Amino acid sequence: MKISILTLFPDVVRTYLGASILGLAEERGIVGFDVRDIRDHAEGKHRQVDDRPFGGGPGMVLMPGPVVLAAEAARAAHEAGAPVILLTPQGERFDQRIAEELSRAPGLVLVCGRYEGFDERVREVLRPREISIGDYVLSGGEIPALAVTEAVVRLLPGALGHAESAQSDSFATGLLEGPQYTRPREFRGHAVPEVLFSGNHAAIEAWREKAAEERTRVRRQDLWQRRNDTAFQGKEEPR
Repeated sequence: MKISILTLFPDVVRTYLGASILGLAEERGIVGFDVRDIRDHAEGKHRQVDDRPFGGGPGMVLMPGPVVLAAEAARAAHEAGAPVILLTPQGERFDQRIAEELSRAPGLVLVCGRYEGFDERVREVLRPREISIGDYVLSGGEIPALAVTEAVVRLLPGALGHAESAQSDSFATGLLEGPQYTRPREFRGHAVPEVLFSGNHAAIEAWREKAAEERTRVRRQDLWQRRNDTAFQGKEEPR
């Protein structure tokens, strides 16, 4: 898979992409990263990419020209069907379901916003998908783009050292991940549950599933309710 990230701060993005799981995945040829500076498509001596909003108001708005040209150039370097995605608080809420969907795409073009956002004609011309990582304010789309990238790359075959890791992570099964333990066996009066030393894999798996269910029920009622609703679908009502 090829992932293009369009940003005004390419060095910041490249640094993160070169680390840990993402860097190893690129070294193994599982993913290719293409970081592009939106300013490369700006005109004039100062390569201006933003301007004051028509009608007045605070802040600056990203001009349509540089963003659209950068996105079109990136999209042309991808296979057909690679979506252009704006990272914006106005988009759909990103979750594991969307990460799994995007991991099946031939590639991704992620466009990072800045300032007060995009000139509306960016949306009108590109017809992009829009994604938000949550209801809070950030200074730009770089962190959201990296979050989407990491969530997607983790799902690509061979990206993780253990293939089952992605399957057991929080949200992958609709549940939060249960408690995990390592050495020492006891720490400040808190002991590791004995079942984990039993060697009974069925009992360990049952304990982990129950612990994950309990943690989800207590901490995330929305996930718990959604899981129960999904389990109920398709069952006949009692007569």
